[in-house]
Amino acid sequence: MPRRSHSGTPHQQRPDSAASTPAATVSITATATATTAPAPALPPHAAAASGTRRRLLLAAMELFTTNGYEATSIADILARAQVNSGSLYYFFKSKEELLLAGLDFFRTLLYPIVMEPPFARTADPIERVFEVLRDYRGRLVSSDLEYECPIGKLALEVPRHSSAAREKIAANFAGWRDCIRECLAAAGDRLPARVNRKSLATFVLTVMEGAVMQARTHKDIAYFDSSVAHLREYFDQLLAEGAREQEDVAREKENSAWGV
Repeated sequence: MPRRSHSGTPHQQRPDSAASTPAATVSITATATATTAPAPALPPHAAAASGTRRRLLLAAMELFTTNGYEATSIADILARAQVNSGSLYYFFKSKEELLLAGLDFFRTLLYPIVMEPPFARTADPIERVFEVLRDYRGRLVSSDLEYECPIGKLALEVPRHSSAAREKIAANFAGWRDCIRECLAAAGDRLPARVNRKSLATFVLTVMEGAVMQARTHKDIAYFDSSVAHLREYFDQLLAEGAREQEDVAREKENSAWGV
Protein backbone atom coordinates (compact mmCIF):
# COMPACT_ATOMS: atom_id res chain seq x y z
CA MET A 1 0.00 0.00 0.00
CA PRO A 2 1.29 3.54 -0.74
CA ARG A 3 2.41 5.55 2.25
CA ARG A 4 0.11 8.50 3.03
CA SER A 5 1.32 12.01 3.75
CA HIS A 6 -0.01 14.08 6.65
CA SER A 7 -2.43 15.72 4.20
CA GLY A 8 -3.96 12.34 3.38
CA THR A 9 -2.49 12.08 -0.12
CA PRO A 10 -0.53 8.94 -0.99
CA HIS A 11 3.13 9.53 -1.76
CA GLN A 12 3.66 9.11 -5.49
CA GLN A 13 6.77 7.56 -6.99
CA ARG A 14 8.13 10.52 -8.92
CA PRO A 15 11.42 12.41 -9.26
CA ASP A 16 12.51 14.36 -6.18
CA SER A 17 11.72 17.69 -7.84
CA ALA A 18 8.11 16.69 -8.36
CA ALA A 19 7.72 15.06 -4.97
CA SER A 20 8.60 18.21 -3.07
CA THR A 21 5.89 20.68 -2.05
CA PRO A 22 4.80 22.54 -5.19
CA ALA A 23 5.72 26.17 -5.58
CA ALA A 24 2.73 28.03 -4.20
CA THR A 25 0.84 30.58 -6.17
CA VAL A 26 -0.51 33.09 -3.67
CA SER A 27 -2.29 35.00 -6.45
CA ILE A 28 -3.40 33.76 -9.84
CA THR A 29 -2.23 37.03 -11.31
CA ALA A 30 1.31 36.41 -10.15
CA THR A 31 1.80 33.60 -12.66
CA ALA A 32 -0.62 34.57 -15.41
CA THR A 33 2.04 35.98 -17.71
CA ALA A 34 4.40 33.05 -17.26
CA THR A 35 1.87 30.27 -17.74
CA THR A 36 -0.32 31.43 -20.59
CA ALA A 37 0.79 30.77 -24.15
CA PRO A 38 1.94 33.78 -26.18
CA ALA A 39 -0.70 35.26 -28.46
CA PRO A 40 -0.16 35.51 -32.21
CA ALA A 41 1.79 38.56 -33.33
CA LEU A 42 -0.30 41.72 -33.59
CA PRO A 43 0.31 45.07 -35.29
CA PRO A 44 2.25 47.41 -32.95
CA HIS A 45 -0.76 49.54 -31.97
CA ALA A 46 -2.97 46.51 -31.40
CA ALA A 47 -0.25 44.78 -29.39
CA ALA A 48 0.17 47.87 -27.19
CA ALA A 49 -3.57 48.06 -26.60
CA SER A 50 -3.76 44.35 -25.76
CA GLY A 51 -0.87 44.69 -23.32
CA THR A 52 -2.47 47.68 -21.61
CA ARG A 53 -5.79 45.90 -21.22
CA ARG A 54 -4.06 42.84 -19.79
CA ARG A 55 -2.12 44.97 -17.28
CA LEU A 56 -5.36 46.57 -16.16
CA LEU A 57 -7.03 43.19 -15.70
CA LEU A 58 -4.09 41.74 -13.76
CA ALA A 59 -3.77 44.81 -11.56
CA ALA A 60 -7.48 45.05 -10.85
CA MET A 61 -7.97 41.39 -10.04
CA GLU A 62 -4.90 41.31 -7.81
CA LEU A 63 -6.26 44.26 -5.84
CA PHE A 64 -9.84 42.99 -5.80
CA THR A 65 -8.74 39.60 -4.45
CA THR A 66 -6.32 40.96 -1.85
CA ASN A 67 -7.79 44.27 -0.66
CA GLY A 68 -11.42 43.64 -1.61
CA TYR A 69 -13.59 45.01 -4.38
CA GLU A 70 -15.14 47.87 -2.41
CA ALA A 71 -11.82 48.90 -0.86
CA THR A 72 -10.09 49.13 -4.25
CA SER A 73 -10.37 52.47 -6.03
CA ILE A 74 -9.86 53.29 -9.68
CA ALA A 75 -6.80 55.27 -8.59
CA ASP A 76 -5.36 52.14 -6.95
CA ILE A 77 -5.82 50.17 -10.17
CA LEU A 78 -4.22 52.88 -12.31
CA ALA A 79 -1.24 53.08 -9.97
CA ARG A 80 -0.75 49.31 -9.93
CA ALA A 81 -1.13 48.96 -13.69
CA GLN A 82 0.91 52.12 -14.35
CA VAL A 83 -1.54 53.45 -16.91
CA ASN A 84 -3.58 56.65 -17.10
CA SER A 85 -7.32 57.00 -16.63
CA GLY A 86 -7.89 57.54 -20.34
CA SER A 87 -6.47 54.10 -21.07
CA LEU A 88 -8.71 52.46 -18.46
CA TYR A 89 -11.89 54.11 -19.69
CA TYR A 90 -10.98 53.25 -23.27
CA PHE A 91 -11.38 49.57 -22.37
CA PHE A 92 -13.80 49.65 -19.41
CA LYS A 93 -16.67 51.99 -18.62
CA SER A 94 -16.63 51.32 -14.89
CA LYS A 95 -14.96 49.40 -12.08
CA GLU A 96 -17.74 46.82 -12.28
CA GLU A 97 -17.12 46.28 -15.99
CA LEU A 98 -13.45 45.76 -15.17
CA LEU A 99 -14.43 43.19 -12.53
CA LEU A 100 -16.65 41.32 -14.98
CA ALA A 101 -13.89 41.18 -17.57
CA GLY A 102 -11.46 40.09 -14.86
CA LEU A 103 -13.71 37.21 -13.84
CA ASP A 104 -13.85 36.07 -17.46
CA PHE A 105 -10.06 36.34 -17.57
CA PHE A 106 -9.70 34.26 -14.40
CA ARG A 107 -11.78 31.51 -15.91
CA THR A 108 -9.38 31.26 -18.85
CA LEU A 109 -6.52 30.84 -16.36
CA LEU A 110 -8.21 28.08 -14.36
CA TYR A 111 -6.89 25.11 -16.30
CA PRO A 112 -3.32 26.25 -17.13
CA ILE A 113 -2.61 27.59 -13.63
CA VAL A 114 -4.77 25.64 -11.19
CA MET A 115 -5.44 22.28 -12.85
CA GLU A 116 -2.77 21.48 -15.42
CA PRO A 117 0.27 21.44 -13.05
CA PRO A 118 -1.23 18.91 -10.59
CA PHE A 119 -2.75 16.86 -13.40
CA ALA A 120 0.70 16.60 -14.99
CA ARG A 121 2.07 14.88 -11.87
CA THR A 122 -0.13 11.78 -12.10
CA ALA A 123 -2.27 9.98 -14.66
CA ASP A 124 -4.58 8.50 -12.02
CA PRO A 125 -7.86 10.47 -12.16
CA ILE A 126 -8.61 10.06 -8.45
CA GLU A 127 -5.11 11.08 -7.44
CA ARG A 128 -5.42 14.14 -9.69
CA VAL A 129 -8.19 15.37 -7.40
CA PHE A 130 -5.92 15.11 -4.38
CA GLU A 131 -2.97 16.64 -6.23
CA VAL A 132 -5.14 19.72 -6.85
CA LEU A 133 -5.82 19.90 -3.13
CA ARG A 134 -2.13 19.38 -2.41
CA ASP A 135 -1.35 22.50 -4.39
CA TYR A 136 -3.83 24.52 -2.34
CA ARG A 137 -2.03 23.29 0.75
CA GLY A 138 1.22 24.49 -0.81
CA ARG A 139 -0.26 27.94 -1.36
CA LEU A 140 -1.27 28.13 2.28
CA VAL A 141 2.11 27.00 3.56
CA SER A 142 4.17 29.27 1.29
CA SER A 143 2.07 32.30 2.23
CA ASP A 144 2.34 31.65 5.97
CA LEU A 145 -1.38 30.75 5.98
CA GLU A 146 -2.41 34.06 4.41
CA TYR A 147 -3.64 32.55 1.14
CA GLU A 148 -7.28 33.01 0.18
CA CYS A 149 -8.98 31.44 -2.81
CA PRO A 150 -9.44 34.47 -5.10
CA ILE A 151 -12.87 33.45 -6.36
CA GLY A 152 -13.96 32.40 -2.89
CA LYS A 153 -12.99 35.80 -1.51
CA LEU A 154 -14.90 37.63 -4.22
CA ALA A 155 -17.91 35.36 -3.69
CA LEU A 156 -18.19 36.60 -0.10
CA GLU A 157 -18.22 40.27 -1.08
CA VAL A 158 -19.36 40.96 -4.61
CA PRO A 159 -22.65 39.14 -5.33
CA ARG A 160 -24.74 41.43 -3.15
CA HIS A 161 -23.61 44.36 -5.31
CA SER A 162 -23.81 42.85 -8.79
CA SER A 163 -25.94 40.04 -10.15
CA ALA A 164 -23.75 39.96 -13.28
CA ALA A 165 -20.66 39.42 -11.13
CA ARG A 166 -22.47 36.72 -9.16
CA GLU A 167 -23.16 34.83 -12.37
CA LYS A 168 -19.52 35.06 -13.46
CA ILE A 169 -18.27 33.97 -10.04
CA ALA A 170 -20.65 31.02 -10.27
CA ALA A 171 -19.23 30.25 -13.73
CA ASN A 172 -15.71 30.18 -12.25
CA PHE A 173 -16.83 27.75 -9.56
CA ALA A 174 -18.57 25.66 -12.23
CA GLY A 175 -15.36 25.54 -14.26
CA TRP A 176 -13.45 24.27 -11.20
CA ARG A 177 -16.11 21.64 -10.51
CA ASP A 178 -16.16 20.55 -14.14
CA CYS A 179 -12.43 19.80 -14.06
CA ILE A 180 -12.89 17.64 -10.97
CA ARG A 181 -16.03 16.03 -12.39
CA GLU A 182 -14.07 14.99 -15.49
CA CYS A 183 -11.54 13.28 -13.23
CA LEU A 184 -14.34 11.44 -11.44
CA ALA A 185 -15.90 10.44 -14.75
CA ALA A 186 -12.51 9.16 -15.95
CA ALA A 187 -12.36 6.92 -12.88
CA GLY A 188 -15.19 4.97 -14.46
CA ASP A 189 -16.42 1.95 -12.53
CA ARG A 190 -13.80 2.39 -9.84
CA LEU A 191 -16.48 4.53 -8.19
CA PRO A 192 -19.91 3.06 -7.41
CA ALA A 193 -22.60 3.48 -10.03
CA ARG A 194 -24.82 5.26 -7.49
CA VAL A 195 -22.37 8.17 -7.09
CA ASN A 196 -23.37 11.36 -8.87
CA ARG A 197 -20.06 12.69 -10.24
CA LYS A 198 -21.29 16.27 -10.45
CA SER A 199 -22.48 16.25 -6.85
CA LEU A 200 -19.23 14.67 -5.66
CA ALA A 201 -17.22 17.35 -7.49
CA THR A 202 -19.26 19.99 -5.69
CA PHE A 203 -18.42 18.30 -2.39
CA VAL A 204 -14.70 18.37 -3.23
CA LEU A 205 -14.94 22.12 -3.97
CA THR A 206 -16.77 22.67 -0.69
CA VAL A 207 -14.07 20.81 1.24
CA MET A 208 -11.32 22.84 -0.45
CA GLU A 209 -12.94 26.22 0.21
CA GLY A 210 -13.80 25.37 3.80
CA ALA A 211 -10.41 23.86 4.53
CA VAL A 212 -8.58 26.91 3.16
CA MET A 213 -10.78 29.27 5.16
CA GLN A 214 -10.41 27.30 8.40
CA ALA A 215 -6.63 26.97 8.10
CA ARG A 216 -6.27 30.68 7.35
CA THR A 217 -8.58 31.72 10.18
CA HIS A 218 -6.95 29.52 12.81
CA LYS A 219 -3.43 29.95 11.42
CA ASP A 220 -3.06 26.19 11.58
CA ILE A 221 -2.53 23.94 8.56
CA ALA A 222 -3.94 21.02 10.57
CA TYR A 223 -7.44 22.26 9.76
CA PHE A 224 -6.72 21.83 6.07
CA ASP A 225 -4.99 18.48 6.56
CA SER A 226 -7.79 16.98 8.63
CA SER A 227 -10.41 18.08 6.10
CA VAL A 228 -8.50 16.46 3.24
CA ALA A 229 -7.85 13.35 5.33
CA HIS A 230 -11.59 12.91 5.90
CA LEU A 231 -12.23 13.43 2.19
CA ARG A 232 -9.57 10.80 1.43
CA GLU A 233 -11.26 8.39 3.82
CA TYR A 234 -14.59 8.94 2.08
CA PHE A 235 -13.00 8.31 -1.33
CA ASP A 236 -11.40 5.14 0.02
CA GLN A 237 -14.85 3.93 1.08
CA LEU A 238 -16.27 4.74 -2.35
CA LEU A 239 -13.42 2.94 -4.09
CA ALA A 240 -13.91 -0.11 -1.89
CA GLU A 241 -17.61 -0.11 -2.72
CA GLY A 242 -16.80 0.23 -6.42
CA ALA A 243 -14.41 -2.71 -6.22
CA ARG A 244 -17.11 -4.85 -4.57
CA GLU A 245 -19.54 -3.91 -7.33
CA GLN A 246 -17.06 -5.03 -9.94
CA GLU A 247 -16.50 -8.30 -8.11
CA ASP A 248 -20.25 -8.87 -8.11
CA VAL A 249 -20.46 -8.12 -11.83
CA ALA A 250 -17.61 -10.52 -12.56
CA ARG A 251 -19.24 -13.21 -10.42
CA GLU A 252 -22.55 -12.80 -12.21
CA LYS A 253 -20.83 -13.09 -15.58
CA GLU A 254 -19.03 -16.23 -14.46
CA ASN A 255 -22.21 -17.76 -13.12
CA SER A 256 -24.02 -16.89 -16.35
CA ALA A 257 -21.28 -18.51 -18.38
CA TRP A 258 -21.70 -21.70 -16.36
CA GLY A 259 -25.48 -21.51 -16.64
CA VAL A 260 -25.95 -20.99 -12.92
